Amino acid sequence: QLQLAESGGGLVQPGGSLRLSCAASGFSPGYYALGWFRQAPGKEREAVSCISSSDGWTYYSDSVKGRFTISRDNAQNTVYLQMMSLKPEDTAVYYCATVMCGSVISSLGDWGQGTQVTVSS
Repeated sequence: QLQLAESGGGLVQPGGSLRLSCAASGFSPGYYALGWFRQAPGKEREAVSCISSSDGWTYYSDSVKGRFTISRDNAQNTVYLQMMSLKPEDTAVYYCATVMCGSVISSLGDWGQGTQVTVSS
């Protein structure tokens, strides 16, 4: 059974950093492209970033480009989201998902439970 488990969220001050992790199981490492989405209160879920299954191609939404970095460790079947220069508008629940990774990020329907990120002074 495919499972995705996010961790690493928390409370951070504006300008701070966090690293989110998503541990995947139930499929061979590197089989799926993986991505991060986020959903703020009262807003629709939005795609943030994705990374391809094998060649490391990445994509970022304009709202996080230059501040967030996605990476994956196929040996650990884990994907990471390093978030720098965090802003209050980055506050959201962050979800990991299997995706089709391109200039449009499309979920394949497998989601983690989410991890809360709160950026506040």
